[in-house]
Amino acid sequence: MTLRGPESTSDEQVDAAALQYIRKISGYRVPSEVNRATFDQAVRDVATATRDLLDGLVTRAASPRQA
Repeated sequence: MTLRGPESTSDEQVDAAALQYIRKISGYRVPSEVNRATFDQAVRDVATATRDLLDGLVTRAASPRQA
């Protein structure tokens, strides 16, 4: 899944991408109860970092034209 600028990306899409990433990295589709809190925190952290990235990107449409 490719996410683009903040104007076209919903929080649900960011959360889904974060979950997909953590599942891929951890190897767990559903973590055990003992790992649940760490897994869920990682998903929240990745979602936050993703939203920060998307909010900080400058796209050509948003950047000033050069003369």
